[in-house]
Amino acid sequence: MNRVAVHGVGMSRFGRQPGRDLSALAGEAVAGAFDEAGSVSVDAVWVGTVFGAPGVAQRVLRSLGITEVPIITVENACASGTTAFIEAHEAIRTGRFGRVLALGVEQMSTAFSGPIETTDPEGLTGLALPALYGMSAARYLHDGAVTLEQLAAVSVKNRNHAQGNPRAPFRERLTVEEVLASRMIADPLTLLQCCPTSDGAAAAILAPATGAADEVTVRATTMRSGRVWDQTSPHVWGHDIVRDATVDVLGAAAIESIDDIDVFEVHDAFTIGEIVTTEALGIAAPGEGGAAAAAGRTALGGDTPVNPSGGLLSRGHPLGATGLAQVAEITWQLRGQAGSRQVESARLGLVETMGGGVSVLDGNACAMTILEAS
Repeated sequence: MNRVAVHGVGMSRFGRQPGRDLSALAGEAVAGAFDEAGSVSVDAVWVGTVFGAPGVAQRVLRSLGITEVPIITVENACASGTTAFIEAHEAIRTGRFGRVLALGVEQMSTAFSGPIETTDPEGLTGLALPALYGMSAARYLHDGAVTLEQLAAVSVKNRNHAQGNPRAPFRERLTVEEVLASRMIADPLTLLQCCPTSDGAAAAILAPATGAADEVTVRATTMRSGRVWDQTSPHVWGHDIVRDATVDVLGAAAIESIDDIDVFEVHDAFTIGEIVTTEALGIAAPGEGGAAAAAGRTALGGDTPVNPSGGLLSRGHPLGATGLAQVAEITWQLRGQAGSRQVESARLGLVETMGGGVSVLDGNACAMTILEAS
């Protein structure tokens, strides 16, 4: 079995870009990955996308001159891009292919109209993801596990981080008061606590590790689908699947404690999402995730930096591209190439992407990857 390395990553600028089609977005990301990898040849491609039209993977790759090789499209809700990365990794690890491109693409501003899946009773009643996360936040508030100010502190932290990320479209500093005064979306979550609609692409080139001094390798990957979520769980939606995936990935990586991870990119589609995730990962104790954010523990310079890129709250969330954008950020962090948002001496980084939307389940998928600097 091969030890797998990330030989190159690339990412388009994120944000509303209705004037740019998917081929242009993908081209920017793939060109960056090829440039870092020093080669433009691949043996296979995995493409993550949620709302892309049939044949979208072949269409965007044709425009880049990538044809004839196997092209596999995956849809796994918000975890689609990370799923593409995990499958590309497995193809290299097992020796099936020698060099693989993982690509995530999505254009939300022109193509996404929020279709309702008629087989999901929750969707038919209007319980879309903002409402579901709003219920989680309301539960935390009721239980005294968070305050409104602590919820807002997540947005403030991630916008501060985005100051150093030129690929993030939302870099204006915020105050807690500004976050709480923004328009209500799903009580108690206001507009500035919800990730914005965004277009974008991100890519990674994977191949066997060479042992180079500055190489970033894949220490472990894991993915879980959610179990039936019912009254037997004491936790809000999404907690248990993240907790269980954390146990899996740490075990696969032979890492004893989450405290050994230096930097995290996690799925902060909503402020409460980052809080729940940090607790499920074990970064903060149950009921203390909001306090950790407000106290600066999960900020740059804190003991456990979370989302130094600015996260989804600052980048936006083009669903298929998000996971690979997280992979790109952690790769740059481990190489020491993150500029003013660099986490000092980062050696191990974790990516967590949570996909949701299927009624009754505790998430469609939770995909995790631990990357390691050589």
